[in-house]
Amino acid sequence: MSEFLMKLINASGPSGFEKPIRHMIEKEIKKYVDEVKVDKFGNLIAHHKGKSPAVMLVAHMDEVGLMVRSISEGGWIYCAEVGGLEPITLMGEHVKIPTKKGFIRGIITTKEITGEEEMTQVPKMHDLIVDTGLTKKELKKLGVSIGEYMHIDAEAAYLGNNDIICGKALDDRLGCFILIELAKRLQKSKADLMFVFTVQEEVGLYGSKTSMYSINPDWALVVETTGCDDFDMDKYTKKLGGGPCITVKDADMIGNKCINDLFKEISRKKKIPIQLEVTDLGTTDALSISVAKGGIPTGVISIPIRNIHTTTSIAHRRDINHAIEIMNELLKNPPVLCIE
Repeated sequence: MSEFLMKLINASGPSGFEKPIRHMIEKEIKKYVDEVKVDKFGNLIAHHKGKSPAVMLVAHMDEVGLMVRSISEGGWIYCAEVGGLEPITLMGEHVKIPTKKGFIRGIITTKEITGEEEMTQVPKMHDLIVDTGLTKKELKKLGVSIGEYMHIDAEAAYLGNNDIICGKALDDRLGCFILIELAKRLQKSKADLMFVFTVQEEVGLYGSKTSMYSINPDWALVVETTGCDDFDMDKYTKKLGGGPCITVKDADMIGNKCINDLFKEISRKKKIPIQLEVTDLGTTDALSISVAKGGIPTGVISIPIRNIHTTTSIAHRRDINHAIEIMNELLKNPPVLCIE
C-alpha cells in the first residue's frame, strides 16, 4: 500500500488538532486540482473546476484521541476522551505529550495495574492515567497543563500479508487517501469536483456543517469507514475484504437511493464487489450535508474495518482499491441530479 497512506495513518490529528494532517493533504493534493483553500473553521477544500454537476466529495481528517483532564500531585495525568474511545483498548498504549522542550512519552495505565492490584472491573475513562515518570512540579515546569493533547503513539503495520493494514486513525485517513487518489484520476473530468477534508467529525460533525456555507453542490458523497461484523461468519453483513460498504441506513440518516442504485449498477456491470449496510449505530458527515441548504442528495461509501476507534484498526487493501474504482467510474460521467 502507498507509503503516503502509512504516513497519513501515523500522523497525529485528533479533533481540534488537525493542522498537521491538513498540511500533509494540502501538499499532496494541490498537484491535482485547480485551487486549494482552508475555510475559517479549518476544513480543507480542494477544487477541480468544471461544469455541471457540482459534486462534493468528503472525508474527515480528525481522529479520536486523548486530552489532559487533571494532574495529581504525584504526577499522574488523568485522561479525557476526544471523540468516542473504548477505555479498555487503551491499556498499555504509549502517548506523546508536547512540552516546551519537545515531546515526552507516557504509558496509559490504571491505579490498580500500577500498584500490582487485581482489576475487579472493566476500566472507565476516568480510571485511566498516564504515567510519564515525572511529578506534577516537573510536568508544570515543562509546560504540561490541563487541556493539552496526548497523542497516541502507534505505528501502522502489515499483518498476515501486505494486503492487511493495521494502525490507528484508519477512521478516516482511509477516506482522505481515497479522495487524493480520485483527484489524481479525475484530472480530466469535466465535472465540478470539490474534495473536502473536514475537521471535528468525531466530536459532532462540525466541520461538515460549517463547510456547507461556502459550497453549493448538486449532490455529495462521503467516504468513511465502518465496523465489520464478520467475527461470526454465519451472520455477517460487512466482511473484511468483501468490498466497500454502501450505507442504506445508519442511526440517523437514510442514504440517497438514487446514488446507492448507481453504485449497485456499476458494481454489477464492472464486477466490483460491494456490501450493503443497514445499522442502528453511529452516523457520518453525510447527515449534516444531507439536510443543508434545503437538502443535498448524499450517499456514503465506507471501508469495512475491524477494531474501529482503537489503535489497532484493521483494513484490507482490496476494499480500498475497490472503493477507488467504483467511485472513479461514477465520477467519470456523474449524473446532474440524484433526486428521489
